[in-house]
Amino acid sequence: MLSSNIKGVTSGFPLRIEAEKVVEKQVELNAAFLKNMFTKIEWKPFVDASRAMGYAELPDEAESSMLESDEFLQKFHHALLELHLEEGALVCPETGRRFLVNKGIPNMLLHEDEV
Repeated sequence: MLSSNIKGVTSGFPLRIEAEKVVEKQVELNAAFLKNMFTKIEWKPFVDASRAMGYAELPDEAESSMLESDEFLQKFHHALLELHLEEGALVCPETGRRFLVNKGIPNMLLHEDEV
């Protein structure tokens, strides 16, 4: 998840997703990788991002014991690795500044007055 680096912004995380086009790409499931990544993810922003891209299968809260469930691992895997924001925007929660996403690439360049 990205945060805003605009000068003077103190609460630029997480950027909100405005999805226009989401692409699903098949990726082989790697349970060890997912278990390692789980500890590094802030769950609520991750769930919010997944839902903004149209995927509502993740629980509101999660704990590490859930990683023993194949069903949970598959859902986590899908949200983390198979959903791609192709077109849309990332929006700063503090300023409302929109960073456009085109062909899966966010344009995070700042305007001169934002540096």
